[in-house]
Amino acid sequence: MAAIPALRVLKVAEADFPTRFGQFRICGFEARLDGKVEEAVALVMGDVISGAPPLVRIHSECLTGDVFHSLRCDCRAQLELALEQIAAEGRGILIYEKKEGRGIGLLNKLRAYQLQDEGADTVEANEQLGFEADLRDYEFPAEVLRILNVASVRLMSNNPEKIEALERAGVKVAERVPCVAAPTGNSEGYLRTKKEKLGHLF
Repeated sequence: MAAIPALRVLKVAEADFPTRFGQFRICGFEARLDGKVEEAVALVMGDVISGAPPLVRIHSECLTGDVFHSLRCDCRAQLELALEQIAAEGRGILIYEKKEGRGIGLLNKLRAYQLQDEGADTVEANEQLGFEADLRDYEFPAEVLRILNVASVRLMSNNPEKIEALERAGVKVAERVPCVAAPTGNSEGYLRTKKEKLGHLF
């Protein structure tokens, strides 16, 4: 049986990163597997190695929500909530992965939007495009945490699969911290599908 190729993750840069939420260090990471390269960043505040497990949020890129303030999803609200809570504690990590549209990419996400306008929910739209409901895995952020010498976390997430994936990768999830943003009229169906079809916890 052929060996499964290992994901190779390197920290390639680190710098001071002042934000309106407080002072972070921003670390850039690169993952290589089978000739493909993925990128992620980690915003790190305070001492995340000593003491109790730090608060950690693994956030998937959402151009439409994070940048353009889309109300079709709760992504930007979750991102800001996570940064606010990390800042309130004075320590923690936000890992930002380029996993647009639950891993299908930006243009496919816009195609999924079009299908949603025609009556599909988010899961049905991805499946009609030939994708699984959620293509993400969490090996890369688990490796980022290892490089940062963080073995146990308080994970800010509503997604039980994210918890299970980190545990499988050897990162202990000491506590799940809810990351629930108030719904809008536009996002209610999106959140209902997350709960009913993807098992998210609200």
